Amino acid sequence: MKRTTLSLIAGATALAAVTGFAALTAPDGTAAPEAKATTRLPVERAGLVCPVPSTSEVAETLYTSYTPTGTGTGTGTGTSTGAGSAAGKAEPPTALLRTAAGATPSGGTGKTGKTPKAAKAPATVTAPGKPVTAEADGASVPALTGSATGALAPGWTVQQTTVVPAGGARGLLGLGCGVPDTDFWFPAASTAKDRQDYVHLTNPDDTAAVADIELYGPEGLLKSQFTEGIPVPARSTVPVLLSTLTSEAGRKDVTVHVTTRSGRVGAAVAAADDKLGSDWIAPAADPASSAVLPGIPADATSVRLVAFAPGEEDADLKVQLVTASGTIVPAGADSLHVKSGMTAAADLPDLTRGAVGSLLLTPSDPKKPTPVVAALQVVRGKGANTEIAFIPATAAVSARATVADNRAKGSTLSLTAPGAEARVKVTASAGSAGGTPVSRTVTVKAGTTKVLTDLVPGGLKGSYALTVEPLSGGKVHAARTLALPEDGVPMFTVQTFVDDRGTVEVPSAHQDLGVLD
Repeated sequence: MKRTTLSLIAGATALAAVTGFAALTAPDGTAAPEAKATTRLPVERAGLVCPVPSTSEVAETLYTSYTPTGTGTGTGTGTSTGAGSAAGKAEPPTALLRTAAGATPSGGTGKTGKTPKAAKAPATVTAPGKPVTAEADGASVPALTGSATGALAPGWTVQQTTVVPAGGARGLLGLGCGVPDTDFWFPAASTAKDRQDYVHLTNPDDTAAVADIELYGPEGLLKSQFTEGIPVPARSTVPVLLSTLTSEAGRKDVTVHVTTRSGRVGAAVAAADDKLGSDWIAPAADPASSAVLPGIPADATSVRLVAFAPGEEDADLKVQLVTASGTIVPAGADSLHVKSGMTAAADLPDLTRGAVGSLLLTPSDPKKPTPVVAALQVVRGKGANTEIAFIPATAAVSARATVADNRAKGSTLSLTAPGAEARVKVTASAGSAGGTPVSRTVTVKAGTTKVLTDLVPGGLKGSYALTVEPLSGGKVHAARTLALPEDGVPMFTVQTFVDDRGTVEVPSAHQDLGVLD
């Protein structure tokens, strides 16, 4: 990758513009008429955070920023003219870079490192529909936080892709930069001796945030220290090594729960295995009685399911694989019992058998639904030539979702309809350096996974974005696998499609106060 100065920060998913309205009373004391039905309008501002991409001096990171056309209303027919602002004006985002005092991009070793210099004027998307990229190399790249307004806000996304060709963090690490929030779940983390897992907490706001981290193993809550009241200074990032938080280190399967007491943060887990490689663990979908984990590569040599039941009841789960030809029960792994407050795991040998699939978890007894969170640890390759990635459970795409940084060769899109048949519109954007966007309407049969590898912009130059918009039918869950082999290592990463929340419900109030005599 060509060495350049980091020059990109972009916004992602939406912040609600209006969430409520005041009740009014008429002059005669009677109640005012109720508000009319809500309508959906494009968001006017979006924000995101990107964690420190790597601790390696040989890391090469590519940021891809993209805003899809249209407003993401779920109809597949939106337009991009002036969406998101009354004046139709799009303001460029800004980069706000800082590493918290006492924390370093190399992972919070306790030694204070030099604060990276702020990026120069950032490259920004100037119009929906075309990705913009920027490169950054080495271990001194800071965490990034940014915002966008106007026509660029609805659906704004950024993909952070890092290649580390050698060393303990070797691998292809991919992450969709996230929306700041107050509650995150990360199954499939670890405090084992051969793993170095850091949870990165990034505060984009002008006031400090305070976070708590809970670790749950197979026997329940791990004895922890220094996990409550973790300060995250304003506009700063704090990396926390999980194995230093507990005296019960050496646990292979751990579920991490991050919450904030005050403020909000962006959170992601960087996982590095001494033998298998490294990647990011993105937040899993909120606890639910059913879960879909889409996009398991066809040539996966190892798949491990990790699940956690946060409620007061145990969960008995039915395990199924959704393939191109239908939904099947994996041999020898048809169920999983998850005790309340404990992490459970199961190896799924020979799961895919040469075909891309998605894992479906449902209650063994439909009358006893119990919420769980779940994720997969997936390995490709054998011996010394292995690579690891993680697939969190993901919610269905309700209106629109995008994953940026796709390549002409190496990108695989998986669409899973666990229930009824569904129709979706899939758009491959223009390339970052040229090309013509293309769209296709795809039908996903009930209980199957549809795989696309040939939807590429015409005359593509650079990377492109893939956008999924449901049109009709049942729910669809989606994931993108990016495979970039290097020196015999089958490097890959999997990103699930998270609804971009490009629109927000706005109530339409109606009031007739009358006229006083």
